[in-house]
Amino acid sequence: MDQITRILDRLLALHPKEIDLSLGRMHRLLDALGSPEKRLPPVIHIAGTNGKGSVTATLRAILEASGKRCHVYTSPHLVSFNERIRLGTDGKYVSDPVLFDALQRCEEANGGEEITFFEITTAAALLLFAEHPADVVLLEVGLGGRLDATNVINEPLVSVITPVSMDHEKFLGDDLTVIAAEKAGIIKPGVPVVSAEQDPDVLKVIERQAARNKTRVDVFGQDFVSQLDQGRMTFQDEDGLLDLPQPVLGGSHQFANAALAMAALKTTGLLPDEDVISTGLKSVNWPGRLQPLTHGPLVDMCPEGSEVWLDGGHNPGAGVSIAQFMGEQEERAPRPLYLIAGMLTTKDPSGFFRPFDGLVRHVGTVPIATTNTARSPEELADLARCAGLEATPFPSLDAAIADVAACAADDGEAPRILICGSLYLAGEALARNNMAPD
Repeated sequence: MDQITRILDRLLALHPKEIDLSLGRMHRLLDALGSPEKRLPPVIHIAGTNGKGSVTATLRAILEASGKRCHVYTSPHLVSFNERIRLGTDGKYVSDPVLFDALQRCEEANGGEEITFFEITTAAALLLFAEHPADVVLLEVGLGGRLDATNVINEPLVSVITPVSMDHEKFLGDDLTVIAAEKAGIIKPGVPVVSAEQDPDVLKVIERQAARNKTRVDVFGQDFVSQLDQGRMTFQDEDGLLDLPQPVLGGSHQFANAALAMAALKTTGLLPDEDVISTGLKSVNWPGRLQPLTHGPLVDMCPEGSEVWLDGGHNPGAGVSIAQFMGEQEERAPRPLYLIAGMLTTKDPSGFFRPFDGLVRHVGTVPIATTNTARSPEELADLARCAGLEATPFPSLDAAIADVAACAADDGEAPRILICGSLYLAGEALARNNMAPD
C-alpha cells in the first residue's frame, strides 16, 4: 500500500459518515490552514445534478486554448484520486508528492477532529490552489451546493447551475424544488448566475435566490441558445451568432453543456474569439461520459466488430440523455444494444433504466468492486425488470461480457455494448482496459 492510499484511508476514518453536509468543519480547518480559500485565483463555481463535469471540462478546454492556466477540482475520480485535482501550473493532475504533502498538512491541521473525507480533501485542493499560480479556478460542487464543502468561496466570478433533477434524495430531499434550493445555495450577492434550461419550478427557485442576492440569471433557451446546424454548432445570444464545431463529447445534451460554458465565460469577460473557442471545443476531454472504447483488453473480450461505449451517468436525468444518444446511434447504424450495469444503493435504478425500454436487447447487472455501497447484481436485475427490461445478474464484468459474446454468436450480429450506471463501474472498466485518464 503506497503512502497516498494510507493517508486517504486515515482521512476516510475521521468521520463515521461518508456524507454529513455542513460548513462548520470546513471553516474550522481552513482557519487552521491560514484561510487558503481567501487567496485563490478567480473562481468559477459549478453546481447541478447532471453535466457539471462536462461543463467544467469545456470551460477548461476553452480557457486553455486562450492561454489561461486553470486549476480544476472535480469529483469523484475514475481510477486515481489525483484526477480530482488538476494544477494550472502544468495543466496536469497533481503529482503524488505534492498531493501527499497537502493531505498531510491538512491532517495535521485538523488535529484528529471529526471531518468528512470530502471536506478534508477539498481543503487540500484549496490549499494547493492558493499556493500554485493560475489564472482561474474551476470549482465543481460535490453534492448539493448550499452546504457543500466547496461553498466556502465568498465571491466567485460566476455561479453556474447545470440541469437539476432527482438525485441524492437521502441527503438533499425528495422534492425537486428542495433539491433546487440546495443547488441554488451557491448563489452569492452580486455574482452573476448562468443556468441550464430547467424545470419551471426549479427555475423559479433559482431566480428567487438570485433576486435575494440582487443578481441576474442568464438561462439557456431564454438568454442564449445552441443547436446543430448542418453539422456545426451555433451559439446565439443578444450579441449575435457564433458558428462552431460540434462538441467532441457524445450526446445532443452536450450542445447545451457547451453553450452553458460559453455563456459563463462571456459573463466573466473571459470568452475568447470564435477561432479560439473552436480550438477549445475540439480538445474537450472528459472520460467516462459516452466515451467510445475502441481498443484495449476489455474491448478485446467483446465480439469482433462490437461497438463499445462507457458512461458513468447514474440518475433518471442521465438515463434520458444516454438513452436518447443510443437511440440516435440505432437510427444511424442499427445493431442490438446490450447494457452492462452496476449502480449504488443511493441511486434510482428503475428511473435510470426506464428510458431504455424498447431500445435494449438485454441488461447484464454486475457488482462494483471498488465500493461497498453497490447494489447486488440480483437486486439490480430485479429493478431493471421493473423498468420493463430483460435482465440477468452476473458475478463480474467479464462474465457479463462473455454472455453478450455468446448472444452475439447466436444472433450473428456484432452488438452495441454500453457499460453504465456508475462512475465507480466506469473507473473499473477504464482500469481493466488500461485507460487511466490523463
